[in-house]
Amino acid sequence: MLDFDRVDQALAWANHTLARASDSEALDAALLLAHVLDTDRARLIAHPEQPLSTAQAAEYRRLIMQRAAGTPVAYLTGQRAFYDRDFWVTPDVLIPRPETEHLIEAALAWARGRSDLRVVDVGTGSGAIAVTLAAHLPTAAVWAVDTSAAALTVARRNAARYGLQKRVTLVPGDLLDPLIQAGQDVDLIAANLPYIPSAELDTLPVAQHEPRQALDGGPDGLDPIRRLLRQTPGVLAPAGLLLLEIGAGQGTQVAALAAGALPGAQIMILHDYAGHERVVRVERDGEPD
Repeated sequence: MLDFDRVDQALAWANHTLARASDSEALDAALLLAHVLDTDRARLIAHPEQPLSTAQAAEYRRLIMQRAAGTPVAYLTGQRAFYDRDFWVTPDVLIPRPETEHLIEAALAWARGRSDLRVVDVGTGSGAIAVTLAAHLPTAAVWAVDTSAAALTVARRNAARYGLQKRVTLVPGDLLDPLIQAGQDVDLIAANLPYIPSAELDTLPVAQHEPRQALDGGPDGLDPIRRLLRQTPGVLAPAGLLLLEIGAGQGTQVAALAAGALPGAQIMILHDYAGHERVVRVERDGEPD
């Protein structure tokens, strides 16, 4: 079916077109059509007879063909849901993923009952971690650091979207360097740094469209984490918390690196719902400031 002028016809064509290109063709087709019609998936289901204009049909066909070529849905719609809100995304930033929500949950569980926290999101990208933490910790001061000016532009837009631009300070720089230079210590460090070994990148679909600098962790995937851990003792306050997102199978090695950087810290490896190692939780010893 090449021509369509109704929701049900458009979805049928898209499902057929995406059948070999996506393992979630029905969802992708619905999300993209909802985007074109500026509606939601529930309305598509409830009104399969809804007409499409010629311009809407042409735009939908264009997006579906781009999706069939491998472009992620989030880059086509410009948005991605993460935790409890939507975030703007562009090809300049990594697309936020549900796995990273485990880091958010660990941060909020630790922060419960604490006030006036100083928080930094290292390698902020879209700002999803920084903005989410700022939204849930209304007395916290949050810094969001990234080497990419383009990524910081996206993060700035997301902070403004939720009225948090005055509480999320966007800082250009490498890892914790800007805080070290400013003599700023923090209570919570959250980091979703690149952790994929360089040699594996070319075999992964994610590397074909998302920014390589947000994925490439060096020969064993842990170079950025090593560098961050070397900087952490000079920035993380006593009794502070460090949360590192990791890849499956990296937990033991990252925990050992953390133990070397922060002797006496309490270290745990947290798993995601699929049972994979996902976050290394490092709570520094000492009394809070």
